Amino acid sequence: MTESVALSIAVIGSGGAAMAAALKALERGARVTLIERGTIGGTCVNVGCVPSKIMIRAAHIAHLRARSPFDDGIEAATPTISRERLLAQQQARVEELRHAKYESILEGNPAVTVLHGEARFKDGRTLVVRLQGAGEREVAFDRCLIATGASPAVPPIPGLKDTPYWTSTEALVSDTMPPRLAVIGSSVVAVELAQAFARLGSRVTILARSSLFFREDRAIGVAITDAFRAEGIEVLEHTQASRVAYQDGEFVLTTGEGDVRADKLLVATGRSPNTRDLNLDAAGVAVNKGGAIVVDLAMRTRAPGIFAAGDCTDQPQFVYVAAAAGTRAAINMTGGEARLDLAAMPAVVFTDPQVATVGLSEAEAHLKGIETDSRMLTLDNVPRALANFDTRGFFKLVIEEGSHRLIGVQAVAPEAGELIQAAALAIRSRMTVEELADQLFPYLTMVEGLKLAAQTFRKDVKQLSCCAG
Repeated sequence: MTESVALSIAVIGSGGAAMAAALKALERGARVTLIERGTIGGTCVNVGCVPSKIMIRAAHIAHLRARSPFDDGIEAATPTISRERLLAQQQARVEELRHAKYESILEGNPAVTVLHGEARFKDGRTLVVRLQGAGEREVAFDRCLIATGASPAVPPIPGLKDTPYWTSTEALVSDTMPPRLAVIGSSVVAVELAQAFARLGSRVTILARSSLFFREDRAIGVAITDAFRAEGIEVLEHTQASRVAYQDGEFVLTTGEGDVRADKLLVATGRSPNTRDLNLDAAGVAVNKGGAIVVDLAMRTRAPGIFAAGDCTDQPQFVYVAAAAGTRAAINMTGGEARLDLAAMPAVVFTDPQVATVGLSEAEAHLKGIETDSRMLTLDNVPRALANFDTRGFFKLVIEEGSHRLIGVQAVAPEAGELIQAAALAIRSRMTVEELADQLFPYLTMVEGLKLAAQTFRKDVKQLSCCAG
Protein backbone atom coordinates (compact mmCIF):
# COMPACT_ATOMS: atom_id res chain seq x y z
CA MET A 1 0.00 0.00 0.00
CA THR A 2 1.47 3.32 -1.07
CA GLU A 3 0.88 6.64 0.60
CA SER A 4 -1.13 9.18 -1.36
CA VAL A 5 0.83 12.17 -2.62
CA ALA A 6 -0.15 15.42 -0.93
CA LEU A 7 -1.84 18.03 -3.10
CA SER A 8 0.45 20.82 -4.19
CA ILE A 9 -1.23 24.21 -3.67
CA ALA A 10 0.22 27.53 -4.78
CA VAL A 11 -0.98 30.65 -2.99
CA ILE A 12 -0.23 34.03 -4.55
CA GLY A 13 -0.20 36.64 -1.79
CA SER A 14 0.26 36.59 1.97
CA GLY A 15 -2.57 38.71 3.38
CA GLY A 16 -5.78 37.74 5.16
CA ALA A 17 -7.19 35.51 2.42
CA ALA A 18 -3.84 33.92 1.57
CA MET A 19 -2.90 33.06 5.15
CA ALA A 20 -6.32 31.70 6.03
CA ALA A 21 -6.21 29.50 2.94
CA ALA A 22 -2.65 28.33 3.52
CA LEU A 23 -3.32 27.33 7.12
CA LYS A 24 -6.54 25.50 6.25
CA ALA A 25 -4.86 23.70 3.33
CA LEU A 26 -2.02 22.59 5.60
CA GLU A 27 -4.54 21.37 8.15
CA ARG A 28 -6.12 19.28 5.40
CA GLY A 29 -2.81 17.68 4.38
CA ALA A 30 -1.70 19.76 1.42
CA ARG A 31 1.75 21.14 0.65
CA VAL A 32 1.73 24.89 0.16
CA THR A 33 3.97 27.26 -1.78
CA LEU A 34 3.22 30.83 -0.81
CA ILE A 35 4.45 33.62 -3.08
CA GLU A 36 4.70 37.25 -1.93
CA ARG A 37 6.14 40.11 -3.97
CA GLY A 38 6.09 42.68 -1.16
CA THR A 39 5.82 42.63 2.62
CA ILE A 40 4.47 39.51 4.30
CA GLY A 41 1.02 40.13 5.75
CA GLY A 42 -0.68 42.06 2.97
CA THR A 43 -2.71 45.24 3.34
CA CYS A 44 -4.61 44.84 6.60
CA VAL A 45 -1.83 44.45 9.12
CA ASN A 46 0.75 46.56 7.27
CA VAL A 47 -0.93 49.55 5.63
CA GLY A 48 -4.66 49.16 6.24
CA CYS A 49 -6.85 48.11 9.13
CA VAL A 50 -4.28 47.96 11.92
CA PRO A 51 -2.34 51.22 11.44
CA SER A 52 -5.47 53.17 10.51
CA LYS A 53 -7.40 52.04 13.57
CA ILE A 54 -4.44 52.87 15.83
CA MET A 55 -4.26 56.36 14.34
CA ILE A 56 -8.03 56.80 14.60
CA ARG A 57 -7.97 55.77 18.26
CA ALA A 58 -5.15 58.19 19.04
CA ALA A 59 -7.10 60.96 17.30
CA HIS A 60 -10.19 60.07 19.35
CA ILE A 61 -8.22 60.40 22.59
CA ALA A 62 -6.82 63.74 21.44
CA HIS A 63 -10.32 64.94 20.61
CA LEU A 64 -11.72 63.97 24.02
CA ARG A 65 -8.90 65.79 25.79
CA ALA A 66 -9.65 68.91 23.79
CA ARG A 67 -13.44 68.74 23.84
CA SER A 68 -16.14 66.56 25.38
CA PRO A 69 -19.76 66.87 26.53
CA PHE A 70 -18.48 67.16 30.12
CA ASP A 71 -16.31 70.25 29.68
CA ASP A 72 -18.39 72.21 32.22
CA GLY A 73 -17.09 69.92 34.94
CA ILE A 74 -13.83 68.62 33.47
CA GLU A 75 -11.44 71.29 32.30
CA ALA A 76 -10.52 70.76 28.66
CA ALA A 77 -7.00 71.27 27.37
CA THR A 78 -5.76 71.18 23.80
CA PRO A 79 -3.15 68.40 23.75
CA THR A 80 0.30 68.70 22.26
CA ILE A 81 0.58 66.20 19.42
CA SER A 82 3.85 64.44 18.65
CA ARG A 83 3.01 62.67 15.42
CA GLU A 84 6.52 61.24 15.27
CA ARG A 85 6.06 59.43 18.60
CA LEU A 86 2.54 58.31 17.75
CA LEU A 87 3.85 56.88 14.48
CA ALA A 88 6.63 54.98 16.28
CA GLN A 89 4.05 53.45 18.64
CA GLN A 90 1.76 52.62 15.71
CA GLN A 91 4.44 50.97 13.59
CA ALA A 92 5.83 48.99 16.53
CA ARG A 93 2.41 47.38 16.99
CA VAL A 94 2.14 46.75 13.25
CA GLU A 95 5.50 44.96 13.25
CA GLU A 96 4.55 42.98 16.36
CA LEU A 97 1.30 41.74 14.81
CA ARG A 98 2.90 41.03 11.45
CA HIS A 99 5.52 38.85 13.13
CA ALA A 100 3.09 37.09 15.48
CA LYS A 101 0.27 36.46 13.01
CA TYR A 102 2.16 35.99 9.75
CA GLU A 103 5.95 35.70 9.71
CA SER A 104 6.44 33.42 12.73
CA ILE A 105 3.63 31.11 11.62
CA LEU A 106 5.16 30.70 8.17
CA GLU A 107 8.69 30.30 9.52
CA GLY A 108 7.58 27.62 11.95
CA ASN A 109 5.85 25.38 9.42
CA PRO A 110 8.03 23.10 7.27
CA ALA A 111 5.10 22.22 5.00
CA VAL A 112 5.09 25.79 3.64
CA THR A 113 7.61 27.09 1.14
CA VAL A 114 7.72 30.88 0.98
CA LEU A 115 9.00 32.47 -2.22
CA HIS A 116 9.70 36.20 -2.30
CA GLY A 117 8.99 37.35 -5.81
CA GLU A 118 6.37 38.22 -8.40
CA ALA A 119 4.21 35.44 -9.84
CA ARG A 120 2.56 35.20 -13.22
CA PHE A 121 0.78 32.33 -14.91
CA LYS A 122 2.60 30.36 -17.59
CA ASP A 123 -0.49 28.19 -18.12
CA GLY A 124 -3.33 26.66 -16.12
CA ARG A 125 -1.01 24.49 -14.04
CA THR A 126 2.24 26.46 -13.79
CA LEU A 127 3.43 29.75 -12.34
CA VAL A 128 6.64 31.57 -13.16
CA VAL A 129 8.05 33.48 -10.21
CA ARG A 130 10.54 36.29 -10.77
CA LEU A 131 12.51 36.03 -7.57
CA GLN A 132 13.64 39.03 -5.58
CA GLY A 133 17.33 39.46 -6.15
CA ALA A 134 17.73 37.46 -9.33
CA GLY A 135 16.42 34.58 -11.36
CA GLU A 136 13.12 32.89 -12.06
CA ARG A 137 11.52 29.72 -10.76
CA GLU A 138 8.66 27.67 -12.13
CA VAL A 139 6.06 26.42 -9.64
CA ALA A 140 3.80 23.60 -10.77
CA PHE A 141 0.54 23.21 -8.83
CA ASP A 142 -2.48 20.98 -8.53
CA ARG A 143 -4.55 23.89 -7.26
CA CYS A 144 -3.84 27.62 -7.06
CA LEU A 145 -5.34 30.42 -4.99
CA ILE A 146 -5.00 33.99 -6.21
CA ALA A 147 -5.11 36.32 -3.20
CA THR A 148 -3.21 39.37 -4.40
CA GLY A 149 -5.40 42.02 -2.79
CA ALA A 150 -5.95 45.55 -4.07
CA SER A 151 -4.18 48.90 -4.21
CA PRO A 152 -5.41 52.49 -3.95
CA ALA A 153 -7.12 53.64 -7.14
CA VAL A 154 -6.02 56.97 -8.58
CA PRO A 155 -8.59 58.95 -10.61
CA PRO A 156 -7.52 60.47 -13.96
CA ILE A 157 -7.58 64.10 -12.81
CA PRO A 158 -5.41 66.31 -15.04
CA GLY A 159 -2.16 67.21 -13.32
CA LEU A 160 -2.62 64.81 -10.39
CA LYS A 161 0.08 62.30 -11.36
CA ASP A 162 2.67 65.07 -11.54
CA THR A 163 2.16 65.96 -7.86
CA PRO A 164 3.37 64.32 -4.61
CA TYR A 165 -0.16 63.33 -3.57
CA TRP A 166 -0.82 60.82 -0.82
CA THR A 167 -2.80 57.61 -0.92
CA SER A 168 -3.77 56.05 2.39
CA THR A 169 -0.43 54.22 2.41
CA GLU A 170 1.62 57.42 2.55
CA ALA A 171 -0.82 59.21 4.84
CA LEU A 172 -0.62 56.52 7.50
CA VAL A 173 3.18 56.67 7.73
CA SER A 174 3.59 60.44 7.61
CA ASP A 175 5.52 61.62 10.66
CA THR A 176 4.12 65.15 10.44
CA MET A 177 0.63 66.65 10.49
CA PRO A 178 -0.04 69.00 7.56
CA PRO A 179 -1.58 72.33 8.56
CA ARG A 180 -4.05 71.97 5.68
CA LEU A 181 -5.18 68.65 4.21
CA ALA A 182 -7.47 68.21 1.21
CA VAL A 183 -9.15 64.82 0.77
CA ILE A 184 -10.64 63.58 -2.50
CA GLY A 185 -13.17 60.85 -1.76
CA SER A 186 -16.40 60.23 0.06
CA SER A 187 -16.34 56.67 1.37
CA VAL A 188 -14.67 54.63 4.09
CA VAL A 189 -10.95 55.44 3.81
CA ALA A 190 -11.55 59.09 2.93
CA VAL A 191 -13.82 59.84 5.88
CA GLU A 192 -11.90 57.79 8.45
CA LEU A 193 -8.58 59.44 7.72
CA ALA A 194 -10.10 62.89 7.21
CA GLN A 195 -11.49 62.89 10.73
CA ALA A 196 -8.32 61.41 12.23
CA PHE A 197 -6.13 64.11 10.68
CA ALA A 198 -8.56 66.82 11.72
CA ARG A 199 -8.54 65.63 15.33
CA LEU A 200 -4.76 65.53 15.34
CA GLY A 201 -4.51 69.14 14.23
CA SER A 202 -4.95 69.46 10.46
CA ARG A 203 -7.53 71.76 8.87
CA VAL A 204 -9.34 69.32 6.58
CA THR A 205 -11.42 69.85 3.45
CA ILE A 206 -13.22 66.90 1.85
CA LEU A 207 -14.20 67.01 -1.83
CA ALA A 208 -17.11 64.62 -2.41
CA ARG A 209 -18.19 63.99 -6.00
CA SER A 210 -21.75 63.43 -4.74
CA SER A 211 -22.22 63.26 -0.97
CA LEU A 212 -20.62 61.27 1.83
CA PHE A 213 -21.60 57.59 1.67
CA PHE A 214 -23.78 58.20 -1.38
CA ARG A 215 -24.17 54.45 -1.95
CA GLU A 216 -25.67 53.94 1.52
CA ASP A 217 -28.96 54.99 3.06
CA ARG A 218 -29.08 58.78 2.66
CA ALA A 219 -29.48 59.31 6.42
CA ILE A 220 -25.97 57.92 7.01
CA GLY A 221 -24.28 60.55 4.86
CA VAL A 222 -26.37 63.33 6.38
CA ALA A 223 -25.49 62.28 9.94
CA ILE A 224 -21.74 61.99 9.29
CA THR A 225 -21.64 65.24 7.32
CA ASP A 226 -23.36 67.06 10.21
CA ALA A 227 -20.94 65.52 12.71
CA PHE A 228 -17.91 66.48 10.61
CA ARG A 229 -19.03 70.04 10.10
CA ALA A 230 -19.67 70.39 13.83
CA GLU A 231 -15.97 69.51 14.34
CA GLY A 232 -14.80 72.08 11.81
CA ILE A 233 -14.19 69.67 8.91
CA GLU A 234 -15.21 71.30 5.64
CA VAL A 235 -17.31 68.96 3.50
CA LEU A 236 -17.77 70.15 -0.09
CA GLU A 237 -20.58 68.09 -1.59
CA HIS A 238 -21.09 67.68 -5.37
CA THR A 239 -17.57 68.97 -5.87
CA GLN A 240 -14.89 67.58 -8.16
CA ALA A 241 -11.36 68.68 -8.90
CA SER A 242 -11.00 69.36 -12.61
CA ARG A 243 -7.25 69.93 -12.24
CA VAL A 244 -4.57 69.51 -9.59
CA ALA A 245 -1.36 71.53 -9.48
CA TYR A 246 1.55 71.62 -7.05
CA GLN A 247 3.84 74.61 -6.76
CA ASP A 248 6.02 76.03 -4.00
CA GLY A 249 4.93 73.34 -1.55
CA GLU A 250 1.20 73.93 -2.07
CA PHE A 251 -1.53 71.93 -3.78
CA VAL A 252 -4.11 73.86 -5.77
CA LEU A 253 -7.29 71.97 -6.68
CA THR A 254 -9.43 73.64 -9.31
CA THR A 255 -13.18 73.13 -8.76
CA GLY A 256 -16.37 74.64 -10.08
CA GLU A 257 -16.71 76.56 -6.83
CA GLY A 258 -13.19 78.00 -6.85
CA ASP A 259 -9.75 76.79 -5.82
CA VAL A 260 -9.02 74.61 -2.81
CA ARG A 261 -5.50 75.04 -1.43
CA ALA A 262 -3.72 72.58 0.83
CA ASP A 263 -0.30 71.51 2.07
CA LYS A 264 -1.05 67.83 1.45
CA LEU A 265 -3.56 65.99 -0.72
CA LEU A 266 -5.01 62.59 0.16
CA VAL A 267 -6.61 60.68 -2.72
CA ALA A 268 -8.99 58.04 -1.36
CA THR A 269 -11.34 57.08 -4.17
CA GLY A 270 -11.45 53.32 -3.76
CA ARG A 271 -9.13 50.39 -4.40
CA SER A 272 -8.31 48.49 -7.58
CA PRO A 273 -7.61 44.72 -7.66
CA ASN A 274 -3.98 43.67 -8.12
CA THR A 275 -4.52 41.45 -11.15
CA ARG A 276 -2.86 43.27 -14.04
CA ASP A 277 0.56 41.57 -13.84
CA LEU A 278 -0.61 37.98 -13.29
CA ASN A 279 -1.03 37.03 -16.98
CA LEU A 280 -4.46 35.65 -16.13
CA ASP A 281 -5.33 35.05 -19.77
CA ALA A 282 -2.72 32.30 -19.94
CA ALA A 283 -4.64 30.39 -17.28
CA GLY A 284 -8.14 31.25 -18.54
CA VAL A 285 -9.08 33.28 -15.45
CA ALA A 286 -11.83 35.82 -16.17
CA VAL A 287 -12.06 39.33 -14.70
CA ASN A 288 -14.81 41.92 -14.75
CA LYS A 289 -14.48 45.38 -16.32
CA GLY A 290 -12.80 46.68 -13.16
CA GLY A 291 -10.13 43.96 -13.27
CA ALA A 292 -11.59 41.97 -10.36
CA ILE A 293 -11.50 38.19 -10.66
CA VAL A 294 -14.96 36.70 -11.06
CA VAL A 295 -15.63 33.93 -8.52
CA ASP A 296 -18.63 31.87 -7.45
CA LEU A 297 -19.71 31.24 -3.86
CA ALA A 298 -17.09 28.48 -3.61
CA MET A 299 -14.32 30.91 -4.71
CA ARG A 300 -13.84 29.04 -7.98
CA THR A 301 -12.74 31.06 -10.97
CA ARG A 302 -13.72 30.06 -14.49
CA ALA A 303 -10.42 28.18 -14.83
CA PRO A 304 -10.43 24.59 -13.47
CA GLY A 305 -8.34 24.19 -10.34
CA ILE A 306 -7.78 27.93 -9.87
CA PHE A 307 -9.51 29.78 -7.05
CA ALA A 308 -9.42 33.38 -5.84
CA ALA A 309 -10.30 35.18 -2.61
CA GLY A 310 -10.11 38.60 -1.05
CA ASP A 311 -9.86 42.09 -2.49
CA CYS A 312 -8.64 40.93 -5.91
CA THR A 313 -12.09 39.36 -6.53
CA ASP A 314 -15.56 40.77 -7.07
CA GLN A 315 -16.47 40.14 -3.42
CA PRO A 316 -16.77 42.94 -0.79
CA GLN A 317 -13.39 44.34 0.26
CA PHE A 318 -13.26 43.48 3.97
CA VAL A 319 -10.46 41.48 5.57
CA TYR A 320 -12.87 39.21 7.45
CA VAL A 321 -14.64 38.42 4.17
CA ALA A 322 -11.22 37.70 2.64
CA ALA A 323 -10.23 35.37 5.48
CA ALA A 324 -13.56 33.53 5.36
CA ALA A 325 -13.25 33.21 1.60
CA GLY A 326 -9.68 31.93 1.87
CA THR A 327 -10.67 29.27 4.38
CA ARG A 328 -13.54 28.09 2.20
CA ALA A 329 -11.37 28.11 -0.91
CA ALA A 330 -8.86 25.83 0.84
CA ILE A 331 -11.60 23.42 1.83
CA ASN A 332 -12.83 23.30 -1.75
CA MET A 333 -9.29 22.93 -3.15
CA THR A 334 -8.75 19.88 -0.96
CA GLY A 335 -11.90 17.94 -1.81
CA GLY A 336 -14.43 19.56 0.51
CA GLU A 337 -17.50 21.60 -0.21
CA ALA A 338 -17.94 25.04 1.36
CA ARG A 339 -19.80 28.19 0.39
CA LEU A 340 -19.52 31.81 1.52
CA ASP A 341 -22.83 33.33 2.57
CA LEU A 342 -22.71 37.13 2.66
CA ALA A 343 -26.40 37.72 3.39
CA ALA A 344 -25.66 38.88 6.96
CA MET A 345 -22.27 40.51 6.40
CA PRO A 346 -21.66 43.36 8.86
CA ALA A 347 -19.70 46.43 7.82
CA VAL A 348 -18.20 49.13 10.04
CA VAL A 349 -16.75 52.58 9.35
CA PHE A 350 -14.57 53.82 12.20
CA THR A 351 -15.61 57.45 12.21
CA ASP A 352 -17.03 59.09 15.33
CA PRO A 353 -19.90 58.41 15.48
CA GLN A 354 -19.29 55.05 13.85
CA VAL A 355 -21.31 53.72 10.92
CA ALA A 356 -22.38 50.08 11.02
CA THR A 357 -24.63 48.22 8.62
CA VAL A 358 -25.80 44.68 7.96
CA GLY A 359 -28.25 43.17 5.51
CA LEU A 360 -30.27 45.25 3.07
CA SER A 361 -31.09 48.93 2.99
CA GLU A 362 -34.58 49.89 1.85
CA ALA A 363 -33.28 50.76 -1.63
CA GLU A 364 -31.40 47.46 -1.95
CA ALA A 365 -34.47 45.50 -0.84
CA HIS A 366 -36.68 47.28 -3.38
CA LEU A 367 -34.19 46.48 -6.17
CA LYS A 368 -34.64 42.82 -5.21
CA GLY A 369 -38.43 43.18 -5.36
CA ILE A 370 -38.91 42.98 -1.59
CA GLU A 371 -41.65 45.12 -0.05
CA THR A 372 -40.41 46.70 3.15
CA ASP A 373 -41.38 48.59 6.25
CA SER A 374 -38.85 50.53 8.31
CA ARG A 375 -38.42 52.65 11.42
CA MET A 376 -35.71 55.10 12.40
CA LEU A 377 -34.94 55.81 16.05
CA THR A 378 -32.75 58.83 16.79
CA LEU A 379 -30.25 58.52 19.63
CA ASP A 380 -32.06 61.06 21.81
CA ASN A 381 -34.42 58.13 22.51
CA VAL A 382 -31.62 55.82 23.70
CA PRO A 383 -30.81 56.07 27.45
CA ARG A 384 -27.10 55.26 26.95
CA ALA A 385 -26.75 58.18 24.53
CA LEU A 386 -28.57 60.51 26.93
CA ALA A 387 -26.29 59.45 29.79
CA ASN A 388 -23.29 60.11 27.52
CA PHE A 389 -24.64 63.57 26.58
CA ASP A 390 -23.98 62.53 22.97
CA THR A 391 -27.10 61.91 20.90
CA ARG A 392 -25.58 62.08 17.42
CA GLY A 393 -26.93 59.33 15.19
CA PHE A 394 -29.73 56.82 14.81
CA PHE A 395 -30.81 53.20 14.46
CA LYS A 396 -32.78 52.19 11.38
CA LEU A 397 -34.42 48.79 11.05
CA VAL A 398 -35.72 47.42 7.75
CA ILE A 399 -38.19 44.54 7.77
CA GLU A 400 -39.92 42.49 5.11
CA GLU A 401 -43.54 43.55 4.79
CA GLY A 402 -45.92 40.75 5.70
CA SER A 403 -43.49 38.40 7.45
CA HIS A 404 -42.03 41.21 9.63
CA ARG A 405 -38.67 39.45 9.31
CA LEU A 406 -35.67 41.68 9.99
CA ILE A 407 -33.65 42.07 6.78
CA GLY A 408 -31.45 45.11 7.40
CA VAL A 409 -30.03 47.43 10.04
CA GLN A 410 -28.20 50.71 9.60
CA ALA A 411 -26.72 52.44 12.64
CA VAL A 412 -24.84 55.66 13.21
CA ALA A 413 -23.73 55.80 16.84
CA PRO A 414 -20.68 55.83 19.07
CA GLU A 415 -19.41 52.22 19.19
CA ALA A 416 -21.90 51.15 16.49
CA GLY A 417 -19.34 48.57 15.38
CA GLU A 418 -19.59 46.83 18.75
CA LEU A 419 -23.35 46.31 18.44
CA ILE A 420 -23.87 45.46 14.78
CA GLN A 421 -23.08 41.77 15.28
CA ALA A 422 -26.22 41.45 17.42
CA ALA A 423 -28.19 42.67 14.43
CA ALA A 424 -26.29 40.29 12.14
CA LEU A 425 -27.19 37.35 14.35
CA ALA A 426 -30.85 38.44 14.41
CA ILE A 427 -30.91 38.54 10.62
CA ARG A 428 -29.06 35.23 10.37
CA SER A 429 -31.62 33.68 12.73
CA ARG A 430 -34.48 35.05 10.61
CA MET A 431 -35.95 36.85 13.62
CA THR A 432 -39.06 38.97 13.25
CA VAL A 433 -39.01 42.50 14.56
CA GLU A 434 -41.42 41.43 17.30
CA GLU A 435 -39.05 38.68 18.42
CA LEU A 436 -36.19 41.18 18.52
CA ALA A 437 -38.29 43.62 20.55
CA ASP A 438 -39.07 40.90 23.10
CA GLN A 439 -35.41 40.01 23.76
CA LEU A 440 -33.69 41.02 26.99
CA PHE A 441 -31.14 43.79 26.44
CA PRO A 442 -29.00 45.20 29.25
CA TYR A 443 -30.02 48.71 30.28
CA LEU A 444 -27.76 51.66 29.57
CA THR A 445 -25.96 49.97 26.72
CA MET A 446 -25.93 51.30 23.18
CA VAL A 447 -27.10 47.96 21.80
CA GLU A 448 -30.37 48.50 23.68
CA GLY A 449 -31.12 50.89 20.83
CA LEU A 450 -31.81 47.84 18.65
CA LYS A 451 -34.57 46.73 21.01
CA LEU A 452 -36.03 50.22 21.24
CA ALA A 453 -35.97 50.61 17.46
CA ALA A 454 -37.74 47.26 17.14
CA GLN A 455 -40.36 48.36 19.65
CA THR A 456 -41.18 51.43 17.55
CA PHE A 457 -42.95 49.19 15.05
CA ARG A 458 -45.77 48.67 17.57
CA LYS A 459 -45.51 51.42 20.20
CA ASP A 460 -44.25 54.93 20.94
CA VAL A 461 -41.00 54.44 22.84
CA LYS A 462 -41.21 57.99 24.18
CA GLN A 463 -44.10 56.75 26.34
CA LEU A 464 -42.14 53.84 27.83
CA SER A 465 -40.52 53.88 31.24
CA CYS A 466 -36.78 53.27 31.58
CA CYS A 467 -35.78 49.68 30.68
CA ALA A 468 -39.38 48.90 29.70
CA GLY A 469 -39.81 45.33 28.50
